[in-house]
Amino acid sequence: MMDLNDLPILGIGGWSGAGKTSLIENILPRLREQGLRTLVCKHCQHGFEIDRAGKDSDRLFQSGGDVFVQDAEQGCWRTHVVPEHSIVSILPFLSRRYDLILVEGHKDIPLPAVWLEHPTKKDPPPKSVEVMETLAVNPGREDALLAWLADWLPNQWQKTPVFGCVLIGGESRRMGRPKHLIETEGLTWLEWTLRALKRVCSRVVIAGAGELPERMVNPIQLPDIMGAAGPMAGVLAAMRWTPSASWIMAACDMPQVSFPALDWLISHRRPGVWAILPRGGKPRAVEPLLAYYDCRSHAVIESLFAQGNHSLAAVQNHPKTATPEIPYHLRDAWVNVNREDES
Repeated sequence: MMDLNDLPILGIGGWSGAGKTSLIENILPRLREQGLRTLVCKHCQHGFEIDRAGKDSDRLFQSGGDVFVQDAEQGCWRTHVVPEHSIVSILPFLSRRYDLILVEGHKDIPLPAVWLEHPTKKDPPPKSVEVMETLAVNPGREDALLAWLADWLPNQWQKTPVFGCVLIGGESRRMGRPKHLIETEGLTWLEWTLRALKRVCSRVVIAGAGELPERMVNPIQLPDIMGAAGPMAGVLAAMRWTPSASWIMAACDMPQVSFPALDWLISHRRPGVWAILPRGGKPRAVEPLLAYYDCRSHAVIESLFAQGNHSLAAVQNHPKTATPEIPYHLRDAWVNVNREDES
């Protein structure tokens, strides 16, 4: 589990009456305009009500069950308090589904925080609050917070580790032998791809069944997910192995993959972008097998899998997916080889 300080989670602190709720309320539409999906966690010292007594959902909750209610526009998950639902344990899970989490109150949680000054109360913030910025009481407080977030949030996103995964195990009928074991200049295509990924990834694994070169030392090879077809089986294997990481997924049949190409790919990594599927093939199709998948895209791919859709290209339809055009001088990196005479 990543440290809370390494996640895009920010406390909004201040004494009662400092204007925490009003400030959050006013910046939320502007964050949404920026394409950011934001979650607000609020601490209520005196309890709260989210349902009406006698309604079906309230009767079920009062009978001891947790209840999830959803209509076409909204959903609500009402749970009984249990230890595993403590906010400290659930925030990392939630951070993989939102671009930004704002936590109002909860002064006892060690989070980076923006502290709002009170119009009259001058006491300093509690020692448990790690104050990153203090905002005075003035009309420009919303703009000041948004400007501060514009610097802070990208840095938080960069703290998520980027792992690499090489997908192997296709039948390779046209090639006549496993593609990942074909050699070029003394190295297999698998080794060339691993070498390129290690330039930009903190850890690299292999997903799929297949023989590996004997000279490889202690490789991490993950089995495909049962029930998934094609590359999605390997992609899900990697994402389930380390859900907190973001991933560059690479097919083993792109022997010209290069560091400049991978560097260009991850240069598009930014808050609000959950996947980067480059364009540049024929006929301008997206390329899901040398692509970047933020940890937040895991839920998107699991949803496709649950619906029986095993096409990674379908991720392009999600509003959080970017599809930048590959620069002409880098396009060879995305060329997949299917026949011996093409290599």
